[in-house]
Amino acid sequence: MCLAIPGQIAEIVDETNRLAQVEVAGVRRTINVALLESDRSIVRGDWVLIHVGFAISRIDEEEAHATRLLLEEMGAEYEQELEELKASVIE
Repeated sequence: MCLAIPGQIAEIVDETNRLAQVEVAGVRRTINVALLESDRSIVRGDWVLIHVGFAISRIDEEEAHATRLLLEEMGAEYEQELEELKASVIE
C-alpha cells in the first residue's frame, strides 16, 4: 500500500533540482519538491505530504499531526511505509 505521509522540511539540499531533506517520524530522506508550484518557495519548517519520494502538497502543522495520528492507527501499513521510506534514496 502506498500512503501519502506527512513530513517536515529540514533543509533545502539542491535548489536547482528542487530537492529537500524531510523528516518523517525521526527518519530523514531527500525528496523532490518540484510538484509544489506556488507563489512562494518551500522553506525549512514547512509541512508537506509525501508520496513515492515527492512532496505532493503543502499542509499546515495541525493537519500534519492529525494525519500522522490516523496513519499510526493503521498499524502495519504505516510501519511498512516508514520502512520503505528508510530504504529509499534520491540523489
